[in-house]
Amino acid sequence: MKLARRLHAIKPSPTLALNARAKALAAAGEDVVGFAAGEPDFDTPSHIKRAAVQALDDGFTKYTATAGTPELRAAICEKLKADNGLSYTPEQVVVSNGAKQCLYNFFQALLDEGDEVIIFNPAWVSYPEMVALAGGTPVLVPTREEEGWVPDPELFARAITPRTRAVVLNSPSNPTGAVLSAEALSALARVLERHPEVVVVTDDIYEKLLYTGRPFVEVLNVAPQLADRTLVVNGLSKAFAMTGWRLGYAAGPKALIAAMQMIQDQSTSNASSIGQRAAVAALQGPKDTVEVMAREFLARRDLFVAGLRALPGVRIRPPDGAFYVFPSVHGLLGKRHRGKPLQGSVQISQVLLDDYRLAAVPGEPFGGEGHLRLSFAASRATIEKGLARLRDFVGGLTG
Repeated sequence: MKLARRLHAIKPSPTLALNARAKALAAAGEDVVGFAAGEPDFDTPSHIKRAAVQALDDGFTKYTATAGTPELRAAICEKLKADNGLSYTPEQVVVSNGAKQCLYNFFQALLDEGDEVIIFNPAWVSYPEMVALAGGTPVLVPTREEEGWVPDPELFARAITPRTRAVVLNSPSNPTGAVLSAEALSALARVLERHPEVVVVTDDIYEKLLYTGRPFVEVLNVAPQLADRTLVVNGLSKAFAMTGWRLGYAAGPKALIAAMQMIQDQSTSNASSIGQRAAVAALQGPKDTVEVMAREFLARRDLFVAGLRALPGVRIRPPDGAFYVFPSVHGLLGKRHRGKPLQGSVQISQVLLDDYRLAAVPGEPFGGEGHLRLSFAASRATIEKGLARLRDFVGGLTG
């Protein structure tokens, strides 16, 4: 069977593939420590689940408007105003099957063949693939660990060409956990002011998982003049432990939102009606579970960082947000495992899963070769067990 040429432009998701293999090993009875999944290990709060049950009891099981129910879109506007100081009307909001679909719809609505999108590396693996699927060209601008993975505005400015259509911001970041301060965002905004044709998409999915002691800052908080060309993307997955519910949303200029809705009209139509009722309960209900989860993630982060710092050849910068550590394993490259030299993060990841039953995502697909992405969305006991296996791995290397 002949398949579409566009498939040649993209690669399978390494995080999903690794997580699937780890789950298959676990299902076969293997004792696998999983640090690959990008989802909280907490249960969805009970009041949110009750809202879904009530939706079922009410028979709220039919199609909704593609962009979402009026109730949910209004609740999203209230959330953006209260939490982020941003003013939107329901007509400027679209609800999708996860923040990922919002991003996909955005690139499909915005890009023509050959248009360029700037992505700051290391970055979530799906950004460049979604750009490529829309016919665009991802332009990967490196960031540096020693600079806190914060984008350099000069490198950003030099990467902009007449073909540049958009730039992706992600704070807190997957995979690095970097958080962009008001100062860092202001520096990027000053570059954008010189390029009015460049659209901004900001992926805020980890906004509630911060360890800086400072409030979350949106690019529009420091540069409100960019509102007519900025799309804010967020969702319920991370903050409310609702990954499987597939509820995300985007807010932005009416013309862009209408275009994204048109894409969704002809693909999936509305997100789950039951999930939308649950999302309203999440946004309007108590937030104490979010705070409890964030505090526990902070404790786990500190546990992970302390354990990684004790490993020779491993360097770690504590993440300021999200739930990933992104340690450098450059100091292990060239050493030998069972007589074979370690040549990259993909090989290390394979060895860890094959020989130590530890699922760790290689940094290479994120644009962070020489690093591993380890999720601390796992219990403290699981983290301790995983650190012990990492110690065994590092301790067994030679050369």
